Amino acid sequence: MTSLAFSLLFALAIAGYVWNLMAARSIRQSGARMHSLSGFHGMYSFLLAVVPVMVLILVWQVLKGPVIDRMVLGGLPPGTLDGVNAGAVQLILSEIKSLAGGRTFGTPEDWKIEAAERLVGLRQTAAYSLVGLVAVVAGGLVLFARLRVGAEFRARHRVERIVSGLMIFCASVAIFVTLGIAGSLMFETYRFFERVPLTEFLFGLNWEPQIPLREDQIAAEGAFGWIPVFLGTIVITVVALFIAIPVGLLSGIYLNEFAPRRMRAVAKPILEILAGVPTVVYGFFAILTVAPAIRSAGAALGIDIAPNTALAAGSVMGIMLIPFISSFADDALSAVPQALRDGALGLGATRAEMMTTVLFPAAIPGIVGGILLAVSRAIGETMIVVMAAGLIAKMTINPLDSVTTVTVQIVTLLIGDTSFDNPKTLAAFALGMMLFLVTLVINVFALRIVRKYREAYD
Repeated sequence: MTSLAFSLLFALAIAGYVWNLMAARSIRQSGARMHSLSGFHGMYSFLLAVVPVMVLILVWQVLKGPVIDRMVLGGLPPGTLDGVNAGAVQLILSEIKSLAGGRTFGTPEDWKIEAAERLVGLRQTAAYSLVGLVAVVAGGLVLFARLRVGAEFRARHRVERIVSGLMIFCASVAIFVTLGIAGSLMFETYRFFERVPLTEFLFGLNWEPQIPLREDQIAAEGAFGWIPVFLGTIVITVVALFIAIPVGLLSGIYLNEFAPRRMRAVAKPILEILAGVPTVVYGFFAILTVAPAIRSAGAALGIDIAPNTALAAGSVMGIMLIPFISSFADDALSAVPQALRDGALGLGATRAEMMTTVLFPAAIPGIVGGILLAVSRAIGETMIVVMAAGLIAKMTINPLDSVTTVTVQIVTLLIGDTSFDNPKTLAAFALGMMLFLVTLVINVFALRIVRKYREAYD
């Protein structure tokens, strides 16, 4: 029924658009001078119907479930829920919902069957009520918009005000989501530091996030020093960027300035296909092809190499990042004004000199943006590291050794049945907060570089 409500809404909104559009054109054809174009009158009716009713439908969907659940529980026989805790109430409600969905286990009590039938009836009533409410409200708004059509009605101003409000709302949502993420991380991180000293987390050299299962299990107290985890993240990121930055920049420069048109038309789409490959596929490639090749090369040279290495994970991650850097470099170079190219060539510079002394410095803001995106992807990548680098945190910068990263540890700590009341689980939030701060510092540093060179070449 929700899809029917949306279909009815858009049908009425489109009908209102056409109705107002034809009415405005009729007034214009009669010789009256309209304040706004006919299209603005139609768009006013469309937006006036769609925006409020969309909000109504979303609020209805959010409140429908809890209200119906409360009504079902309130209709149970007296004394059914006396002395029952919240968990048992949820189990009863889940069984009633299963019966309402046609899934029967065993022989349920009669009052549960009656509650399930009541639940089905309430859901149907809510669905039909939503459709009727949408029809009444949307129809009323369309009629109201039609009555506003006139020569002096400022439809363009109303449309611009509604669109401006929508843009402000969208921007506010993004801001509040960011604040919510930061707030949740800060709260859970504070709970973690109530159990683990801050100095141990920041300066500890051992990462073993374990908790004792028994009071006499002393060996499982755990260690929460994040330096080995962060060091593994840095090692893999550096290996990836060592491959991605030169290859990505040179490929972007070649495709933008030196490649023939036919080759560019073929090479650029093929290169960008790499950006659409799922990371799990890169992980398979790393563990089945790259890691064995590295071990074979090490065995031929007499070097002992671990089965999972930072070099394998970082190399494949670097291949994954090449399209991002190449595409950003190509777009940044294309955005440089043609006058700079012509001026450099007119003064006698070769194409290589023009690229290194004029185009590349002028395109640095866009190139830095691409590199920043690559750094963010490298720091936040999980699947490739899980499959090719390992899960053990070590204090090493050797790329031929097995390491782990912050994101992998966050996933590992939150897998399975988790209880957010022990240091092992809360450590994931502390790692997330540190990762948030590190990426924030990277963003600020990159922004300073972009502003510096943008002032010089704008």
